[in-house]
Amino acid sequence: MKKYGLIGRSLQHSFSESFFLEFFSKNSIDAVYHTLELSSIEEFANLNDYSGINVTTPYKEAVIPFLDELSEEARSIGAVNVVHYKNGTKIGYNTDSFGFRQSIKPFLTNQHERAIIFGTGGAAKSVNFVLRSLGIEVLFVSRKPVENNQFNYNEINENMINSCKLLVNCTPVGTFPDSDVCLELPYQFLSKDHLVIDLIYNPKKTKFLQNAAQFGAQILNGESMLKEQALKSWDIWSKIEN
Repeated sequence: MKKYGLIGRSLQHSFSESFFLEFFSKNSIDAVYHTLELSSIEEFANLNDYSGINVTTPYKEAVIPFLDELSEEARSIGAVNVVHYKNGTKIGYNTDSFGFRQSIKPFLTNQHERAIIFGTGGAAKSVNFVLRSLGIEVLFVSRKPVENNQFNYNEINENMINSCKLLVNCTPVGTFPDSDVCLELPYQFLSKDHLVIDLIYNPKKTKFLQNAAQFGAQILNGESMLKEQALKSWDIWSKIEN
């Protein structure tokens, strides 16, 4: 029986185990899936009896030095959320980009020429990769901005919100069990022309999304992205010979 799993630091919010166990059962696949909370990324070295690993916050970038190879896309993005074990070699992939692209396809319009991404970690890098490939200009908002296109939260104003009709939260702020926490933003400047996305899927409607909807914005959570990237993960694990 093959073993698969998800590594992260705090995984109370995760639906990955239930998703894959249901998927395995429905498709008569002889495999198990575990959530694996690691206190440090160094513990990843002990997981060599697994056939595949999903990676979530905060290890999507930190796992890279522990891998033998990277897919071209993972290398371009600078973040990994899937590891495949092949003939003793650990290969890193990024399926977050695929999942995000698939999830936003039905919602993008020609109004979404510029975007604000909240956060600068591995998930934000995947989102940035997709948006730039679609020709969308990207600004980042971070607690510790270090580059020219990065801003602090207290710098967000009406002009910025008006000019960026696409907002994407790539931070864990508002994730279960801390569902009452929310990004502090001038939500009153949002409108029906805005598409506001939260990569969080537990809860289904974060305070971030609730606040955006209050001012008429179209909202989308991370559930469809989760499912799309998970199925893509399985595609990698199952179609590449071990």
